[in-house]
Amino acid sequence: MSYLSIKAVHIIFVICWFAGLFYLGRMFIYFKEAENRVDNEKKILQKQFLLMSERVMNIIIWPSVFLASTFGLLMLYYNPGLLGALWMKIKLIVVLFLLVYVFVCQHILNLMKKGILNISENKLRFFSEGATLFLIAIVSIASLKTEVSWIYFTAIFIIISVLLSLLIKLYQKYLLKKN
Repeated sequence: MSYLSIKAVHIIFVICWFAGLFYLGRMFIYFKEAENRVDNEKKILQKQFLLMSERVMNIIIWPSVFLASTFGLLMLYYNPGLLGALWMKIKLIVVLFLLVYVFVCQHILNLMKKGILNISENKLRFFSEGATLFLIAIVSIASLKTEVSWIYFTAIFIIISVLLSLLIKLYQKYLLKKN
């Protein structure tokens, strides 16, 4: 298998990984929102959201984590010079934090299974945006490499984070109150 083929497969599984994280974050929020329903509705909805969350985690996210990591490591094996690049070191650190994020997702899922999800809707909304921030960081680092100053990139990243926070607050203030 050529290096470019390995890179293509790596990117495909990274996309699957993030697709799963985006979907899972919504399932966490929907599960929590179902607590406000009457008992019968709550049981039905939470059971369905739990089932969907388990499937996303076990069928999409964990296999994608394993395969994206495997093909990423293969890329480093075939091109070890990448490890000497500052951008790659920073990207790998961000990926380690992304792995921690996935383990936290698994922890939240385990709490859901036990029926003791004691995290507020608001915190779950902010948490679910973490995947977006990881995606922006990893893609930007891998794409821009040394083309842009790290200070400029950091400023953009902070601005995007603040904008996401404001959009969540606006959503809660206006759209959720209408319902």
